[in-house]
Amino acid sequence: MQLSLGFDVPPTPMTGPASTARTGPDRRIVLSGDPCEYHLRRARRRTIGFQIDDRGLTVSAPRWVSLRDIETAIIEKERWIRSRLEQWRQWRAKRRLPQVRFADGGKLPFLGAEITLRLRADLRASELAAGTCGDELRLALPPEADEAQVRDAVQSWLKEQARRVLEDRLIDLSTRNAVSFSAWALSSARSQWGSCAADGRIRLNWRLIHFALPVIDYVVAHELAHLKELNHGPEFWRQVARLLPGFEAARDHIRNEDLSTLPL
Repeated sequence: MQLSLGFDVPPTPMTGPASTARTGPDRRIVLSGDPCEYHLRRARRRTIGFQIDDRGLTVSAPRWVSLRDIETAIIEKERWIRSRLEQWRQWRAKRRLPQVRFADGGKLPFLGAEITLRLRADLRASELAAGTCGDELRLALPPEADEAQVRDAVQSWLKEQARRVLEDRLIDLSTRNAVSFSAWALSSARSQWGSCAADGRIRLNWRLIHFALPVIDYVVAHELAHLKELNHGPEFWRQVARLLPGFEAARDHIRNEDLSTLPL
């Protein structure tokens, strides 16, 4: 679930203190006497946009818009922001989103199992290793690393693993079934697990790395089947069955998953 709003903002020269706006998740503005934190993202766009998700409020703005104008826009949309933040809190509580503590000892789903986060300042690169109570993702970070640093390191490592694992499954399933795709790439979409274009380009969501290999194989087979059938008719499902016999259990599993409930 993401709640978004965008609108045009007239250009204003960046002068004075407003030109020192700094991108980061720790900005704060007072709305009707209450502090409201937000993440400011500078982007190539023509409008100021607001998005509500598990990180709270993110404001995306063109580089030429001053901080003063950005905060004026936030104040103008205060009612919308307050309403959507409350909707998000209620929806999050209802969905019981998995909570990951991005610190030493936190737990994270990886390839269908649970791994433990460990901070190790002595490492030069993050690594997965066996621990006393199961597999550990040992991050090359000092013990005092904050939540944002840990989160970024975890996400970077997961994306690396996703690229390796998803490419391996794509090549294996396509080769064994004499199917050819033109190219593939990772996706960060919050609305779909994968996609296949008419020209044979496949995109797979990196968050699939949270799931066991049978689920990953189903999504890969699903997109490969679209190389033959760009629809979900009977022939499409016959193609999926040919690529991956017994796919039904994995399909039913991921049908019950919601991309927006994943921890990253």
